[in-house]
Amino acid sequence: MVSSLLLLLLDSRAPAGAHGHSGGMEPAVQAGLVADVADVERFCRFRLRTTGPAAAAFAAAACDLWRAGPGGTAEGDTASRWAELDGEFGARVASPASRAASRQQGRGLRRLVRSMAPEADLATPWRLVPRPAPHQPLVLGAAVAIAGGDARLAALAAALGTCTMPASAAVRLLGLDPYAVHGVLAGLAAEIDETGRAGAQLAAVSSREPRGPGLAKSGALACYATLPAGAAPALELLADVHACSEVRLFAS
Repeated sequence: MVSSLLLLLLDSRAPAGAHGHSGGMEPAVQAGLVADVADVERFCRFRLRTTGPAAAAFAAAACDLWRAGPGGTAEGDTASRWAELDGEFGARVASPASRAASRQQGRGLRRLVRSMAPEADLATPWRLVPRPAPHQPLVLGAAVAIAGGDARLAALAAALGTCTMPASAAVRLLGLDPYAVHGVLAGLAAEIDETGRAGAQLAAVSSREPRGPGLAKSGALACYATLPAGAAPALELLADVHACSEVRLFAS
């Protein structure tokens, strides 16, 4: 059964800071790549198929890692596992602007979790992670675990977010019909579900990966390296251009 705490966490109206980010939509609009509802659908589908699998898999892995607790890691060092997971995700994000935006979103979500679950220790496990916070999919996965959810739900939430963030931004940027844009998201539902399912499955497999020869002694680094590494180079380049723009509505 899904708890009300989990529903509150995943509510699009929750003050997690995501409203200040467009998921790459603003620079795409500025570049003339998105102008109408059909373009929004193509953009969201493209983002789901490129960055979506990594976001889903890393959110699921983070959920599993949080649920495992301090005693559930191979080396008995939870902080090191989190740092390695965070580093692996960062290695998949080529743009410095996109990496910074991911950490900003992670910070906003962490603040929300602290307000909803003040008993959760969000400092000790992440003490080795670069500031200001872990990347957003990692915080999302931990938050879902804290609220009683599992890796499958964390992966699904991450996959959905890769589409809802730019779609919502498109409504504000282009003055589109919000019902039509929501219809676009509904049309992507089956693919979002599959991306989430695959992400959770890949995360589960990675947690069982044996330590390979020639790899670092950390088993975490070896297994997390097998998670999806898809990317969208065009969006990464646009993100860096957008970060230098003098006039913009969104932070990213």
